[in-house]
Amino acid sequence: MRQSFLYGTVILIVSGAITKILGFANRIVFSRIIGAEGVGLYQMVVPILYFLITLTTFGLPVAIAKQVAETEAARDPKQTRRVLLLSLLITGGISLVVCLLLFLSARWLTQWLFTDPRAYIVLLAAIPVIPIASFSSVLRGYFQGKHNMIPTAASQLLEQIVRMVLVVVMTLSFLDRGVEYATAGAVASIIFGEAAGLLYIIWQYRRGSKQTAEKLIRTPVFTSLQQSRDTLWQLLSVSFPVTMSRLVGSIAYVLEPMVVPFALIYAGFQIAEATSLYGQFAGMAVPLLLFPTFLTYSLSVSLVPAVAEAAFQKNSRMVHRRIYQSMRITLVIGAPCTVLLYVFAEPLCQLLYGDPAVGILLKELAPFSVFLFFQAPLAAALQGLDQANVVFRNTFISAIVKTVAMFVITAQPAFGIHGAVIALNLGITLTTLLHFASLMKGIGFTIQFSDFAKIGAAMFAMGYSGSYMANYWFTNLTIGQSLLFSSFFSSLLYLLLLIALRILGKQDVARIPWVGEQLALFFPRR
Repeated sequence: MRQSFLYGTVILIVSGAITKILGFANRIVFSRIIGAEGVGLYQMVVPILYFLITLTTFGLPVAIAKQVAETEAARDPKQTRRVLLLSLLITGGISLVVCLLLFLSARWLTQWLFTDPRAYIVLLAAIPVIPIASFSSVLRGYFQGKHNMIPTAASQLLEQIVRMVLVVVMTLSFLDRGVEYATAGAVASIIFGEAAGLLYIIWQYRRGSKQTAEKLIRTPVFTSLQQSRDTLWQLLSVSFPVTMSRLVGSIAYVLEPMVVPFALIYAGFQIAEATSLYGQFAGMAVPLLLFPTFLTYSLSVSLVPAVAEAAFQKNSRMVHRRIYQSMRITLVIGAPCTVLLYVFAEPLCQLLYGDPAVGILLKELAPFSVFLFFQAPLAAALQGLDQANVVFRNTFISAIVKTVAMFVITAQPAFGIHGAVIALNLGITLTTLLHFASLMKGIGFTIQFSDFAKIGAAMFAMGYSGSYMANYWFTNLTIGQSLLFSSFFSSLLYLLLLIALRILGKQDVARIPWVGEQLALFFPRR
């Protein structure tokens, strides 16, 4: 079922919000069961897991979304099937090799890459996640290229529900054997969640086109490869720079749990203390920072095929319109998230983790979350315009700067774990600015600064009112109640200002699926 750009984006935003809430609740429960030390072990392994998934998917989810969008625009279903088959074959082959190598080298990797040898058990438990997540990613890319976001949204939601149901059981089942086994149990819950998502998306594929599935299965593999040389090169021309870009980001992410604890130890902290501090930073503060990024993920998923289709049809006006739409939506929804994370950082972390020290780290990260929200849509726009190599270049430059800064600053006793915060903020800002500059240079893309200035004014008013209410109006309430009321009324003020300043108008609201036409009656025209 094909959906419009905005309709598909809203579907992904709604499902992403639910998925994020469930995932964050999952993390809170997990962190409370095993503490910062277990979270630190988890965060040591998860980056290398994501790195290997990035390697096995080889940028194919983005490439297949772009290629399928173009073949659908050209009304060439045979080429669409060929793109899917080649993508699955490449992913399957790489997954097999990567899993085998990881299993054989897990002990060596633990000794040389991690400061804590207990990470070995957790690393072994993560191996089955790799092929399952890789196949799911490719199939989601296929549906995204067809402008059908429902399989992606539903499979991710199902995956998170299964994980949430199992994580407590599997963590507690192994807790008496040690924190490393409890952490491995939590990682194992990811396997079952990914498997549930994969089974659902396969069912959607077969349900949607049994005839297509039969043709795909009957296609001789080697004949298909011989006939698909051009298709293979088209895929690789997009997937290779996308892979390199993600590998650079993943390598920096993998280096982080080695660089930061080592830098902390160099600065004078003990091993257990360094692991705990890193757990506060990467396992508690950063996930809160990343929580609203379901918005940017939703936009980037929808934007790649939307921009690719418009560019294929040589409709430059539509290209500019869709990119600007995505940036405007990003700021409208991302701005209040930035305000809430900054103003309520310490009470929020006290409520969720029972650790106000995490709130200090979050407050230092929050102002730069605006740049983080823009990052994925800008990269997706460049990829949809066949400029994936530019995304790689920008990511590579930023990753080097961030990683070097992360060690140099964190190793200074005066900064400690706050040095990692500074380095992360630097990397986020640099990447976003480079992407935007590349888009301006490539297609002459510009923004209407008046709209962005109005949103900035609404942000400031929201932040001031939220802080005032929390400190003067709701001081007699519990932390949770104060957060709830302050955030609700300040967000309501933000929404009213968007309407008063004509950032949100009747035509914007009318495009919202299901309820847009009814809600639009209460909004003025822009």
